[in-house]
Amino acid sequence: MQKSWFTWILSGVLATIPPAMVVASPDLYRDAREAMVKEQLERPGRDISDPRVLAAMRAVPRHELVPENVRHLAYADRPLPIGYQQTISQPFIVAFMTEQLQPEALDRVLEIGTGSGYQAAVLAELVDEVYTIEIVEPLAHRATADLARIGYDNIHVRAGDGYLGWPEAAPFDAIIVTCAPEDIPTPLVEQLAEGGRMIIPVGPDGGVQELVLLEKRDGKMKQREVMAVRFVPMTGQASGD
Repeated sequence: MQKSWFTWILSGVLATIPPAMVVASPDLYRDAREAMVKEQLERPGRDISDPRVLAAMRAVPRHELVPENVRHLAYADRPLPIGYQQTISQPFIVAFMTEQLQPEALDRVLEIGTGSGYQAAVLAELVDEVYTIEIVEPLAHRATADLARIGYDNIHVRAGDGYLGWPEAAPFDAIIVTCAPEDIPTPLVEQLAEGGRMIIPVGPDGGVQELVLLEKRDGKMKQREVMAVRFVPMTGQASGD
């Protein structure tokens, strides 16, 4: 069977073609999202199975939340640069972290590390409200504008140090962290509601990091490591800046 253009994109073949030569219609972007879900998320070995998470991944226009020069790779199975030495995680990592949180419709979720706004948009498809913090101020402003432009009105973006969380909006039913501190920030633990879950990469920059899932029960944190990962480091107070 002949592969579609976007299947070629997903396999990285079009990575060498100048972005200006890649012209895609809304239908092709929709087809690309469908291919992303089937080939990257549902395939054996990855097994993302929560139907709500899969529906959210099909719904969010990832190509609208990455820089134009990498838009032709928006649905590829890889992280992408978004400027300011930051990246957007590959779709599988976004889906995996979201599924691990087990988000419920009425949840209020805190995200640390807005980046392009893509993870926040996926969460916004699933929960009542998303609060997201980005330490790189230009990225926070760009994400705010992009998320509003594509119609998300349940996402609150703040430029600031995510290590400190968002205390006036706490407690949160779930917290997701998309940058890696060396230790789990105490303020985030304090802002997690009883029965809430947090997923966070922990470890040194350039070293071994583990994606850790935590659950607060009777005021205590139960945690387990779920995957080896590689994230950009958490800056600000977490790094002594």
